[in-house]
Amino acid sequence: MDEVAGDDWLAVRFEENRSRLLDVAYRILGSGPEAEDAVQEAWIRLSRSDGDAIDNLGGWLTTVVGRICLDMLRMRRVRPERPVGEHSPTLPDIDVPDPELEAVQADTVGLALLVVLQTLAPAERLAFVLHDMFAVPYDDIAPILGKSPAAARQLASRARRRVQGTPEPPAVDAARQKEVVRAFLAASRGGDFAALVELLDPEVVLRSDAAVVSLGNAVPVVSGAAAVAGTFSGRAQAARLTLVDGLAGLVWSYRGDPQVVFSFTVTDGRITAIDLRGDAEYLQGVELASLKD
Repeated sequence: MDEVAGDDWLAVRFEENRSRLLDVAYRILGSGPEAEDAVQEAWIRLSRSDGDAIDNLGGWLTTVVGRICLDMLRMRRVRPERPVGEHSPTLPDIDVPDPELEAVQADTVGLALLVVLQTLAPAERLAFVLHDMFAVPYDDIAPILGKSPAAARQLASRARRRVQGTPEPPAVDAARQKEVVRAFLAASRGGDFAALVELLDPEVVLRSDAAVVSLGNAVPVVSGAAAVAGTFSGRAQAARLTLVDGLAGLVWSYRGDPQVVFSFTVTDGRITAIDLRGDAEYLQGVELASLKD
């Protein structure tokens, strides 16, 4: 296509995506004027690019807007912002908003949600908004953040807890967790019921997702130290000690492919929860690293 026709085609395609891009930018930034600026910058970058080489224009534009918004969020840390009030909760003093537009946008997203989003770190906010609000896969979010898909998943999960009002989990002693999980694996393989009970909190909970239950050897929930110890005693022969998102856990694999991941919550030296997960999406995003048994 000639240059003029190409520009016209890009402009039409861009306008088809504009409303969604503004929605993405507003939910990340919380400011109508800044969202407009981010989308305009995306158009400038698109107009300077080879449109014919972009296979998925909508995805490309979402990625570009995400990167622009991330940069804008980080820049806010070096300049003051207007406190939450009658306008957008993150509107810089230099902006002059359209009150009616701001009201409509805030009503659409929810002012309470915008206020909570403002408390998140830039990377957390972007990962949460793109994944939870716009269903962007972690594989596509990861390059924007310069992190792995597993790290992007963790950022979104952390943000989700904040948004839902769930308190952050306490800091974990990684070395102590490895020691406890290693002892748990040895006791399980050796059928040492008493040692397993000693390692488990009296109110420990064992949870299995639907994929694990479908394998036929698990139920959704088992509670209590004796019941959980009985579930594992003499088993876990094929499980291997593994770092699961940076913390000691176990993995059962088949022909080299992880099938079930065992995640442990250890508090004061005892296991308070064990989660067995075999969901395909989870297995694709979780970060695993081998440890010596």
